[in-house]
Amino acid sequence: MAGSIEQENNIRKYEEIGTHPAANHNAIAVALSFHRAIGADRKIARLRYLRDRWAKRVVSESNGRARMLTPIGPNESGAIGVVAFDGLDIGKLHGWLLHKHRIVTTPLIHEEFNGLRVTPNVYTTLEEVDRFAETVLVALRSGIA
Repeated sequence: MAGSIEQENNIRKYEEIGTHPAANHNAIAVALSFHRAIGADRKIARLRYLRDRWAKRVVSESNGRARMLTPIGPNESGAIGVVAFDGLDIGKLHGWLLHKHRIVTTPLIHEEFNGLRVTPNVYTTLEEVDRFAETVLVALRSGIA
């Protein structure tokens, strides 16, 4: 929403966002209750377990073609894992995973590194994590089409 003419020289003209969505406000209490019920320690333990499950499998079964860019030692990171692959274009891999297999990832393409960010959530199932790992290993073995 555009600022009024009176705000032309005032930086606050960029603060107007229009009607605030009620869902965000209404969900905060429920989200906090859910977080407190799980507990922060159990939540991070679950997230690390899911991340380690796919990361360790992909790295160990990739014949040296996959390496974690995110440290995955105890207490070094949480759910997010960034993995790099030798011989696979990250952008193409991301598109193949999304469009052919409906697996959501984020390609990170920078001058310093290229990697695929994978972020399971508390509700991500073991089957989903295993399907991701197996699909990536298929891409490493057979390529993407």
